[in-house]
Amino acid sequence: MTMRTRPLGTTGPQVSALGLGCMGMSALYGDADRTESIATIHAALDAGVTLLDTGDFYGMGHNELLIGEALRTAPAELREKAQVSVKFGALRGPDGEWSGFDGRPAAVKNFAAYSLQRLGVDHIDVYRISRLDPDVPIEETVGAIAELIEKGHVRHVGLSEVGAETIRRAAATAPVTDLQIEYSLISRGIEKEILPTTRELGISITAYGVLSRGLISGHFTRDRQLAAHDFRAHSPRFQGDNLRHNLDLVEALRKIAERKGVSVAQIAIAWVLSRGEDIVPLVGARTRERLTESLGALDITLDAADLTAIEEAVPPGAAAGDRYPTQQMAHLGSE
Repeated sequence: MTMRTRPLGTTGPQVSALGLGCMGMSALYGDADRTESIATIHAALDAGVTLLDTGDFYGMGHNELLIGEALRTAPAELREKAQVSVKFGALRGPDGEWSGFDGRPAAVKNFAAYSLQRLGVDHIDVYRISRLDPDVPIEETVGAIAELIEKGHVRHVGLSEVGAETIRRAAATAPVTDLQIEYSLISRGIEKEILPTTRELGISITAYGVLSRGLISGHFTRDRQLAAHDFRAHSPRFQGDNLRHNLDLVEALRKIAERKGVSVAQIAIAWVLSRGEDIVPLVGARTRERLTESLGALDITLDAADLTAIEEAVPPGAAAGDRYPTQQMAHLGSE
């Protein structure tokens, strides 16, 4: 396996063809093992993965502290290559409840100060508000990030889960490196308006949810019991008839994967990789075993016949259920 690199937008750096999304190591997907999480980050860096993605609200700072420890204990040559993407702005309470988003300039700088401390770094490579604050114009939020760039605390402006109009307004305020947004075989809402807009403006995509939170990984079963604090226990796509329908799609995809001698997860990641050099999939591996499987997607070549078969097995719009509960969908830009 040879790790390729891809440009993160026209204004950003070269990053690894796959990034590591670290959220599951701290929150929302059940319990995780700290020692294994750090070992997985080290293994990713050793394999050539350079992009590490986190949010200051993942485990209320736990994830940034975890990444900070992983970077501090990694060999110097690997630590220096790591590039950290941070989302900010989500407001949470001590019981884990969500209470909105804060994109005010003073809040942006406050969030950044705490993130720099928890991560143990002198700059954040890509900084982005996790969801648009409806009470603060995106120009003000992006302008505050631009000020942090001027002072050397941040390198690049990113966006997360916003629509085409917001992308244009943000890019008119300061150079935007990339948009982080969900994109997978069963979450293709960006293809109509958002992806054409980012390509017109030279903004890349870091695609999260490429395995739809494990739903299309090939490892999720119909009888799996989810803990109450696991996000998927409340996600429409993992409920009742929706789950049964969606796992039928996975079985159709499994037949294609087996013909190529690869896993379902690998072919799902390879499909996202095939969508363009401007798209960097984030894999949410929480263990070295799952990381190794995900990295195997880099060795897969999908020809025209493969892509046709995949599209027939999982056509656009085939998934049952929204990707978030109803109350959260209003904050999303792609569907």
